Amino acid sequence: MDITELVGAIQSLNTEDAFRGRLNFEQWRVLSQYLTQHELRGGDMLIRQGDSDRTMYFLARGSLQMFASGGGHRVTVLRPGSLVGETMLFLDGPHTVNVEAMTPCGVWALRAPRFEELAQRVPGVALEIARAAGSVMARRLLAAMPRPAPVA
Repeated sequence: MDITELVGAIQSLNTEDAFRGRLNFEQWRVLSQYLTQHELRGGDMLIRQGDSDRTMYFLARGSLQMFASGGGHRVTVLRPGSLVGETMLFLDGPHTVNVEAMTPCGVWALRAPRFEELAQRVPGVALEIARAAGSVMARRLLAAMPRPAPVA
């Protein structure tokens, strides 16, 4: 898996909560040195509800589903270019949903200690990652909020 696959997936994802990091290709190459690559088979769990893991994942290939234990209902399906686990990069606490591979997937992981190292060594890239991940979190929060009923 090459960083160009991930960058292409991120640039082509057209969803409201898409990761819109304003990084040039050289900055992505620098960032890739702080990421680890993982391959998942369909049915593999990437994130387990209740676990504490300060890792954010970029989905390069495949599809993931997020769902809460107990109800088993699907929360959402994530396509290539999506970001998942971004909240836990900034919080200490348990995950609130499960994330499972629906198909074979390729993901890139950014663990909190590596993000902190990136912030020390290449602060501009780290700041842009934090800004763009914050935007994803804000958009997802807004989408989850109940909408007021229209006034007739």
